Amino acid sequence: MEFRNIRAFVEVIRRNGFSNAAKTLFSTQSTVSKAVKQLEDELGVQLLDRIGHRVKLTSAGEIVYKRGVAMLENGSEMLSELEEMRGLRRGTFRVGFPLLGSNTLFADIFADFRQRYPDIEIHMTEQGGKKLEELLLAGELELAASLLPVNEEDFEYQEVRCEPMDLLVSADHPLAVRDRVTFSDLRDSSFILYESGFALNQMITDACRQNGFTPAVAATSSQIDFIVGLVAAKLGIALLPRMIAAQRPNPATRQIKIDGPELFWHMSLIWRRGAYLSPAARAWLALTRERWGKKA
Repeated sequence: MEFRNIRAFVEVIRRNGFSNAAKTLFSTQSTVSKAVKQLEDELGVQLLDRIGHRVKLTSAGEIVYKRGVAMLENGSEMLSELEEMRGLRRGTFRVGFPLLGSNTLFADIFADFRQRYPDIEIHMTEQGGKKLEELLLAGELELAASLLPVNEEDFEYQEVRCEPMDLLVSADHPLAVRDRVTFSDLRDSSFILYESGFALNQMITDACRQNGFTPAVAATSSQIDFIVGLVAAKLGIALLPRMIAAQRPNPATRQIKIDGPELFWHMSLIWRRGAYLSPAARAWLALTRERWGKKA
């Protein structure tokens, strides 16, 4: 049996007539009628009872229609799977990035991915880590970049980069002469934190409380350059991932290592536990391993 004849027959029933089926199939009514007749001749049974311009399934037609729908669905799935095997020549990939550090970690990967797989359509979302996790669980994203730890009952992950958090102070801050500080040394300073939704905020706040104080917040922002500018303007101190702070040198600031406790910006790519990952998602994970696998 030819799939085109089965499809023509199924569409005649779905669209309640030959004329509407022909429009759906971008064909002519005569061609659709011939396809159905060929299917009837091949099977040796009458499938349709033609009543004027209307059609009605015969008992044999009901059987063939049910099986024909299943055959078409299976055929479509088969073709999709074969298309995936042919090397990511089409498809859509949905990925989420946090507002901090994505340009540093993923811009080159994005460019490489686009060069290797130009026909894959990428939908990117930028949100805080908690919102990205919600979108993953809702099935709206395949992958997202997020800080570890994550709930391993909900998510699987691939590590990307682990960076210490450093202190950034103005050049004339009392701590600026120090090579290293502890969190206890920060209790009298005002903090510039990140906006709500940043997982780093909770990490910083927890570290302060473990050392007996709640941080005084002078300002919040999602923009690293603005945070550096606020530190340079002596509004407060900030904590930034080491590699990101080093990319924004400012003569009016000083970058200092933190001991007791050390904090780490541990970025990973996460996905819903047990979820199917498309070839595009798997390709993204592979490129990330190529770029950062030996540097994480």
